[in-house]
Amino acid sequence: MVGVVASTWDPRSLPDLSGRAYLVTGSNKGLGYFASEQLVRAGAHVYMTGRNPNRLSAARAAIRRRVPDAAPDAAETLVLDTSNLGSVRSAAASVRGHGGLDGLLLNAGIVHPPKERETTVDGHEVVFATNALGHFALAGELLTALAAREGRMVWLGSMSTSLTPYDPVDPQLTEGYTAWRAYVQSKIATTSLGFEADRRLRAAGVPVASVVAHPGYSTSGRTPGIAGVNAPTRAKRFRDNLQAAIAQSKEKGAWPLVRALVDPDVEGGEFWGPRTVARGAPRRQTASKITRDDEVAVRLWRAAENATGVRWPFAKAAASAGR
Repeated sequence: MVGVVASTWDPRSLPDLSGRAYLVTGSNKGLGYFASEQLVRAGAHVYMTGRNPNRLSAARAAIRRRVPDAAPDAAETLVLDTSNLGSVRSAAASVRGHGGLDGLLLNAGIVHPPKERETTVDGHEVVFATNALGHFALAGELLTALAAREGRMVWLGSMSTSLTPYDPVDPQLTEGYTAWRAYVQSKIATTSLGFEADRRLRAAGVPVASVVAHPGYSTSGRTPGIAGVNAPTRAKRFRDNLQAAIAQSKEKGAWPLVRALVDPDVEGGEFWGPRTVARGAPRRQTASKITRDDEVAVRLWRAAENATGVRWPFAKAAASAGR
């Protein structure tokens, strides 16, 4: 990548990403949409993924309107539902067929969990499956494609892991389910898996970095209105603007995610977020204690392997990179 001094990083003017390919999950709205737009604006080819093909088409159309100088095929849509392991495998196979991948932004997720516990078609608790298991499987399925270009994966963390550091001894929440616990545990799992992935990639000699980033407190009511992507009600705008001192737009919330994905000075195992934690320019931060616990991470890795049936092909990935 083009070298950029960390202190002069400008999220509004990214380095030239021409010739590079990235996949963003959940890119039809919110953080995923703005991350995709920022990557396309810098010249990258982006696989925009999501569950709903019509919403994906609307998001791609929005990028074409807002980035008129981009190549016609700069944004490519691909149906991918992270709660469905069959969908994950199918989408990954399609991307592998196109060659290498420079980066993978594991962004999709359920932010407002159901009040009662629900399960997916694979039999997993839906929040854990969508936010953590699907991304674990996708990253494993695309590991050789990332290794071929010495790429990077970025996992989406959350401030919530510092607020209530639940120990996910029962990540599927077969007992004691609450919506808040389901969300926080899924984010603890996502962050822990991101750090554990980096440790295992280094140990196996795979030239792929695993980084975790969080968006701070980013709300749709403080986000520009975009047809087909973001259209908050007047009431939503009013409520969110009351929190202007601590909240920011989804557009700015995507800044730490994109920097973690493309800044050449970012290293595997790092944690990135907004300057004041809740809002601001991206900077390195320290993740919550529980997400840095190696024993918790190993336990979650084993649970993810058993739940998804995916074993990351470390040896094959190292070989594909010529290591």
